[in-house]
Amino acid sequence: MWIVNNRKIFYSISIALVVISILALSVWKLVPSIDFTGGTLIDVSYSSGNPDQSAVAKALSTVDPAVSVRPSGTGGFIVRMKAVDQNEKAAVVSALSLNSTASSTIASFDSVGPVLGLEAVKRSIVSVLLVILGIIIYITWAFRKVSQPVSSWKYGLVAVVSLVHDVIIPMGAFSILGHLFGYEVDTLFVTAVLVILGFSVHNTIVVFDRVRENLRTSSGKKPFLEIVGESISQTFTRSMNTSATVVLALVVLYILGGSATAHFTLALIIGIVAGTFSSVFIGSPLLVTIERWQGKR
Repeated sequence: MWIVNNRKIFYSISIALVVISILALSVWKLVPSIDFTGGTLIDVSYSSGNPDQSAVAKALSTVDPAVSVRPSGTGGFIVRMKAVDQNEKAAVVSALSLNSTASSTIASFDSVGPVLGLEAVKRSIVSVLLVILGIIIYITWAFRKVSQPVSSWKYGLVAVVSLVHDVIIPMGAFSILGHLFGYEVDTLFVTAVLVILGFSVHNTIVVFDRVRENLRTSSGKKPFLEIVGESISQTFTRSMNTSATVVLALVVLYILGGSATAHFTLALIIGIVAGTFSSVFIGSPLLVTIERWQGKR
């Protein structure tokens, strides 16, 4: 019951996080990777130890003044730059070896055209929208027999509010990280968002389902606020334990995994924590708020 009774506190925390995320996205936006913008991605290592990062960037700046050179988790550097043709590729290879003064090994040299980048943006947006639409339809259908005191479609509406909350917060976090540390979003980030949506709605439905069952067994003898409070209490330990187990595994993967999955894992950690918070502390209490608003009309 303490969660429902203190719901305004949790609403305030959630609103503050969402506002900060929206402001960050408005001011700094997200830093798109070459998956979306097109360009060249190079994974290079050095047999005799990495040269100075700034020296590599300076050597490559003759080809692309906006080049990005960052250390990779396995040694060497990850280079992101504009799309290069065959003539420029030779200049890039020479620059990576610092004009033959360093022994470099290029593990990958991948180019993505702007057309493919635009297609990736479109597919990413469509994927997220389709998942959200599917979730709305499923929840509305699953709770179609629940009509009192809150209609089934309002369960779907609350779930969507929670999902938007769970997407905006990791996007805002990556906007801040992108501004401060150059973190980019790629197609793996979109995959992480889809996983977050699925995980979040799973936790939300667990609580909603308990609310539905408690409504059925109470036969209108208990106030809706009390029913929702009991439902949250009955599912609280399960939701927290499930999320804590997943987050613990992701933290280990983030620490021990390679750079290729680091941002993907970090997005999942942020999203799952936000999703657990919204499922337990925001979603079901919103049902109580809706029921109270209905009573005042």
